[in-house]
Amino acid sequence: MPEAVLFDRDGTLIADVPYNGDPDLVTPLPGATDAVSALRGLGVAVGVVSNQSGVARGLLTRQDVEAVRRRVDDLLGPFAVWAVCPHGPDDGCRCRKPAPGLVLAACARLGVRPARTVVIGDIGADVEAARAAGARGILVPTPVTLPDEVEAAAETAAGLPGAVRAILLGAAPRSHAPRTGAVHRPHTPAPGTSEPLPRGGAR
Repeated sequence: MPEAVLFDRDGTLIADVPYNGDPDLVTPLPGATDAVSALRGLGVAVGVVSNQSGVARGLLTRQDVEAVRRRVDDLLGPFAVWAVCPHGPDDGCRCRKPAPGLVLAACARLGVRPARTVVIGDIGADVEAARAAGARGILVPTPVTLPDEVEAAAETAAGLPGAVRAILLGAAPRSHAPRTGAVHRPHTPAPGTSEPLPRGGAR
């Protein structure tokens, strides 16, 4: 049993609305409530690790992000920790996924070991951050997940409840190993509102 499970926010726990700062647009994804509740019921700490580059891009304020956080807590129950990166992809921070900073910060605040922590997300950056931090990563593919991200992931699950079942049953990662030299295509363009919105909403 892990000491903690950390979830990506958009596209994993709630519907992915690009750069969402409106709490009224927060909608839990199917199975999210039951999946999170199952972990809480077993005494597993649950948290959220989320890139919110809309702050750096000037499309969101920190207050917007906080308002959405409160709404997520209202709908899914309070999470033990939230670790949010407000930086853009070219800011060079250590927290923005796929860097391990958010995962390590959440583990430190919870007082748990990364090696006993699971990170669940819907894009390659989520599982890459888990791997870099020394945690277990589970990819839950959605229509925005790139094929090479699925291929590169050591473990995948069909839906959030399936990911949690794999954790609770102690399921091992799928048999194929990540491809050596697999390329992760960036999921956000360079900062600038003239460029297309990145997939994954406010990541």
